[in-house]
Amino acid sequence: MPKERFFLILISFSSLIYPSQSRLSYNYYSKSCPNFNKIIQETVTSKQITSPSTAAGTLRLFFHDCLPNGCDASILISSTPFNSAERDADINLSLPGDAFDLVTRAKTALELSCPNTVSCADILTIATRDLVTMVGGPYYNVLLGRKDYRISKSSYVEGNLPRPTMPMSKIISLFAAKGFSVQEMVALSGAHTIGFSHCKEFKSYLYNDTHYNQRFVQALRNACADYPKNPTLSVFNDIMTPNNFDNKYFDNLGKGLGLLESDHGLYNNPMTNPFVEIYAKDEKKFFQDFARAMEKLSVYGIKTGRRGEIRRRCDAIN
Repeated sequence: MPKERFFLILISFSSLIYPSQSRLSYNYYSKSCPNFNKIIQETVTSKQITSPSTAAGTLRLFFHDCLPNGCDASILISSTPFNSAERDADINLSLPGDAFDLVTRAKTALELSCPNTVSCADILTIATRDLVTMVGGPYYNVLLGRKDYRISKSSYVEGNLPRPTMPMSKIISLFAAKGFSVQEMVALSGAHTIGFSHCKEFKSYLYNDTHYNQRFVQALRNACADYPKNPTLSVFNDIMTPNNFDNKYFDNLGKGLGLLESDHGLYNNPMTNPFVEIYAKDEKKFFQDFARAMEKLSVYGIKTGRRGEIRRRCDAIN
């Protein structure tokens, strides 16, 4: 068989295996929306400076969009009298408003510059990458060309997102079902190096969990003492460097400074502990593995072609 024909067959075969990814590219908007990167960067920078919790909130929003049924901006759709959307599932009710606002601002600016061109899914994906980098995390490549999904149902969410109270074995199984290894799951868990958790997520463990550092657990009890009266009370996930994306989260776990029950599970489970130990000692390795895992997650379950649309507004289907 001639070599040229062999390569043509190989390329065609590859496009059959990865039909969605084959329609993506790193410079997808270079001609249709040449100011895309500039607009995203300006919007992201302005929002992060004004609201420093935006990076952690957007990263969490990205995870909650991608894991249930793919990175398709279905998390952004508002509910209607006829449909309860993903964002109204109980686990998503605490998603921060700053993250939604960031996407809305970027979409508004992009619609003025290049109408009906850039998907909300691409906006959320690349804004997440830029924010991770802004707060000290690794830069990673983002393929572009996703379409926005037309369906968003709160019933799709349950069982497809890890909860802080889940046994680590169940969290491992949840990620495995979506094609992610234990190492990739642990690396992605490093996102907890920024952001915070509400007291309701861990308060019940503060009096019967022996994995906490004793001084730390007393401080948490004090911080959450008024939780029944003020359910918005929260604590940083990484008490050492809460606003920096680094490997201190993993270092904290070995010192009993993990906040959530799932944090303790990462350290104590024999399948996940080796990776926790590696990342605690080697930030460069953590950054490399986190970047690769985010590149993989960013194309999970994406919609292209007729499977999606370019929404005019990110909170409503056209």
